[in-house]
Amino acid sequence: MTALRDAGARTASSGASAPAPLTRTRHRRVLPLALGLTVLLLVLAVVAAGTGQLRVPPAEVLGSVLHRLGLDVGTLPSHPNGDAALWTIRFPRVVMAILAGAALATAGAVMQGVFGNPLADPGVVGVSSGAALAACTGIVFNLTFLGAFTSAALAFVGGLVTTLAVYLLARSGGRTEVVTLVLTGVAVNAVAGAGIAFLTFLADTQAREQIVFWQLGSLNGTRWEYVAVVAPFVAVGLVVALLVARRLDLLALGERAARHVGVDVERLRIVSIVGVALLTAAAVAFCGIIAFVGLVVPHLIRMAVGPGHRVLVPLSALGGAVLLLAADLVARTAVAYADLPIGMLTALVGGPFFFWLIRRTRKQAGGWA
Repeated sequence: MTALRDAGARTASSGASAPAPLTRTRHRRVLPLALGLTVLLLVLAVVAAGTGQLRVPPAEVLGSVLHRLGLDVGTLPSHPNGDAALWTIRFPRVVMAILAGAALATAGAVMQGVFGNPLADPGVVGVSSGAALAACTGIVFNLTFLGAFTSAALAFVGGLVTTLAVYLLARSGGRTEVVTLVLTGVAVNAVAGAGIAFLTFLADTQAREQIVFWQLGSLNGTRWEYVAVVAPFVAVGLVVALLVARRLDLLALGERAARHVGVDVERLRIVSIVGVALLTAAAVAFCGIIAFVGLVVPHLIRMAVGPGHRVLVPLSALGGAVLLLAADLVARTAVAYADLPIGMLTALVGGPFFFWLIRRTRKQAGGWA
């Protein structure tokens, strides 16, 4: 008996200590990754702001920023229109790319936590398709009650309303099952897609071009006024994501285990889905549909630092900002005198990655259940 107790103690001791090196390794990766992403984001922001038909060297971009901050340091743009181009056209677009990328990636991280599946995406709950349907309605029927903000406002409201509809339709007996929520989202997405197809059929040539352009996604024409509308919603959504991060870690243990440690699973789902809807609707309202950012970035961050949401959420926001800013830079510069749809570029990267992710998941699981 003593020998068995000693053997059991050694086994328990080795079992408890075995994950420690992995945990330390993952924690050691967090700070370098956060610093690396932050530096990369700042470098990309400077390069993106200075790149275009009117080129502004990085030193002059930094000089312009410092002078705007009241510091008489650095060199102002030498071109007569350089400073105006930076602050009227380039910087609003850079900031919007950062906000939209952070919002989509954070929404993806939260959705994957809620569903317990790395294949989950913000579009699962219908926010993107609902936003697209509402925006297309405004385009086809030439609604202009809010001027230039009409399509964006319709998209934002449409995304929130569709998400609410999905949640209410999936709710039964005071509870919402994950599978029911996913299937309801698929059905609502299909209906919204049919509505968009019908609106495209009704539209004239000009409206059809606007619908296609909006669905492909673009940051072209971004202004500070748009940034001022998007920023508060993204900020609120990020705060919500950070607040639910710890409880998402507990939810990963399973619903029953999470309830045993005091997590109100139903409330957690509601708050998480509202946060996702805010983030995604704010991102797509002015930028259109931008695919795969919410799928690719959280999964890559999770592979690097592990599944803990208190680290995953802020690093996903940084990673999403970097990815979308880089994609927008390529969209503006890949073809001379043209602005490629940014949603097309993210889909070109995200599609093959999604296929690889499915194959990898299937091999690890030994087949689909």
